[in-house]
Amino acid sequence: MNYNADNDNNKNSDGNMKADIESMYQEELAGFLKDKGFPAFRAKQVFSWIHEKCVGSAENMTNIPKDMRALLDGEMYHVEEETRQTSSDGTIKFLFRMEDGQMIETVFMKYHHGNSVCISSQCGCAMGCKFCASTIGGCIRNLTASEMLGQIYAATRLTGERISNVVVMGTGEPLQNYDNLIRFIRLITDEKGYNLSVRNITVSTCGVVPMIERLGDEKLPITLALSLHAPTDELRRTLMPIANKYSIEETLKACEGYFKKTGRRLTAEYSLMHGINDGTETAELLGRLMKGRGFHINLIPVNPVNETDFKPGSSADIQNFKNLLEKYGINVTIRRGLGADIDAACGQLRRRRTGNN
Repeated sequence: MNYNADNDNNKNSDGNMKADIESMYQEELAGFLKDKGFPAFRAKQVFSWIHEKCVGSAENMTNIPKDMRALLDGEMYHVEEETRQTSSDGTIKFLFRMEDGQMIETVFMKYHHGNSVCISSQCGCAMGCKFCASTIGGCIRNLTASEMLGQIYAATRLTGERISNVVVMGTGEPLQNYDNLIRFIRLITDEKGYNLSVRNITVSTCGVVPMIERLGDEKLPITLALSLHAPTDELRRTLMPIANKYSIEETLKACEGYFKKTGRRLTAEYSLMHGINDGTETAELLGRLMKGRGFHINLIPVNPVNETDFKPGSSADIQNFKNLLEKYGINVTIRRGLGADIDAACGQLRRRRTGNN
């Protein structure tokens, strides 16, 4: 099995495209090392250093020969901390710099059930959701599997704490970076590496119907989270351009098909925007739409973004919305507001640091 890196942004010291060894499965790594004249058994050691011990540089692989370490370091995509914001509740928003200068946001959160990290899947986002800072400036490029992994490994090194839950819900539409997403999931859950439980991974999508169907065929028991945000096609089209391509009904049917294939619960993310989608009538419409479908609905008070006018409602308004949905027998939670005293909305720290994209 051979892995071909699909990223034209990084070159090694010889001017050639990097092999991206962090994105390789162990058998691919063995083939790569064999081609370079090194014994295949080294692949197990290198794989462990990268994915189990989370080293950020081959220089730290102490049981690897020096000449081999120099080669390996030139074939890695390094993820480096640019800056961070730390909340009084322990939440940390990291801004990481890729080797080509692009920057992405990653959020580390502490919960009673363990540490969670919300990672990005793209530099920027092309989906154009009106209330989201991530999409301002569009999508620059996909992240490699190693750049997605690198966010978790860097957070592990920088905090000194193991991550138990991963949410692919940061900047980008994960299902538009499908092949790298699947490779990332298989690597982070590899028992010879970080060995994260596949059931502790959530992937968010705004509703790319064909890719939801394809994801179900992978039979990976991850949690699928649909960014819904409206109970009618008319309202959803004013908020999310993808609603012009796929109706709510066909999107929900694709999600229900995913459940049938995987047996994994479905989550609907619903950002509450005052005066837009948080009224009593809207709650009743949403209740009737989602009744009996088996979704867990996660209510999210929208994070204000300077470039938009969307604001969250009062605590009473949010609680009333939740109560109305529960009348329809729907399992509803209000997302715990972590990191309220730092740039909470995805994309804000990155935009301020870069000045544009």
